[in-house]
Amino acid sequence: MTLYKKTVLKQAYNRFAAQRDQAEIEPWKFEERERFVEQVLRENRTTLLEIGAGTGRDSFYFEQRRLSVTCTDLSEEMVKLCKEKGLNAYCMDFSELTFDAESFDAVFALSTF
Repeated sequence: MTLYKKTVLKQAYNRFAAQRDQAEIEPWKFEERERFVEQVLRENRTTLLEIGAGTGRDSFYFEQRRLSVTCTDLSEEMVKLCKEKGLNAYCMDFSELTFDAESFDAVFALSTF
């Protein structure tokens, strides 16, 4: 994705962060999230990176399931909403992650560009 497209995408997510936080989640996303977390827990994984965490609703759910979660999102406003939920969150581009190799047992991304 070009820098221009990333900038436009980031601006859109920043502008509508509050609305996205209040929007209902589609049922199929609940099902995908549940299948994912059940697999992670079955494999005794404990650390999770969510890429494109958005408002942090999924990450918050994963923390409630006793996973240690780190959130990343391109949007500063989305990261702010994650932090307001008490989540460990970073404004970071997926193509430029700065975590050490093998820092996480699992990675979650849903509806991420």
